[in-house]
Amino acid sequence: MKLAFIGTGNMGGALARAASQDAENQLWLVNRHPEKAEKLRQEIGGTVSDYADAIAAAELIFLGVKPVMLPGLCEMIRPLLEKKHGPFALVSMAAGVSIPRLRELLGDYPVIRIMPNTPVSVGEGMILYTSCADEFLDGFLHAMRYAGRFMPVEERLMDAGMAVSGCGPAFVDLFVEALADAGVASGIPRRDALTLAAQMVLGSAKLILESGRHPGELKDAVCSPGGTTIQGVRKLEEKGFRSAVIEAVIAAKDA
Repeated sequence: MKLAFIGTGNMGGALARAASQDAENQLWLVNRHPEKAEKLRQEIGGTVSDYADAIAAAELIFLGVKPVMLPGLCEMIRPLLEKKHGPFALVSMAAGVSIPRLRELLGDYPVIRIMPNTPVSVGEGMILYTSCADEFLDGFLHAMRYAGRFMPVEERLMDAGMAVSGCGPAFVDLFVEALADAGVASGIPRRDALTLAAQMVLGSAKLILESGRHPGELKDAVCSPGGTTIQGVRKLEEKGFRSAVIEAVIAAKDA
């Protein structure tokens, strides 16, 4: 497919990297700082472009700017969309901006709203999506299949889903850092402690997804009677670990 990425920052750039792994995709890269788009082009290929040429060429137009910048971008590109020939859909990743609101800003066009997360950059992202562009959805999912897993959600649940999968990497990073710190405090070199913690989280997550078993069941399998693990679990429960995680997600959703 022909894909235009307007905004090549952290998330827009990560999605463009995933799209570049499919040789059939043609990419146009647009950034208000062209040197940033050029740096990405040198890494993944594609064409550095201005707004007009990218929009004229693309079948999927990714809007990869921060929500606060979106109204200004929409005002700039709306005339370009009005002059565009051929079918296309908009792909928005702006947190908190609903499909109806985006159509107010840009016009009555097909929209796929997505909420990706940072692991997209290594092909292990979790991308929530909702769509009023059914005719483009299969093409979008195929073109972006190297980004990770995709999950359809009702738009009313998008903010809640984002709080789990979009904010979650920061919470997991804190957890991994804390595990590594504990390893260092126990005498393990920092680099080794980080590897132990990160690989453990990676493997544990993969085990949940591939086994289909409930995490509580998997936890019980590690907690031998009178063993070391159950003592660690006891201490986490004493400190309110699960409650803290739940409250963090709800706070992120309501922010």
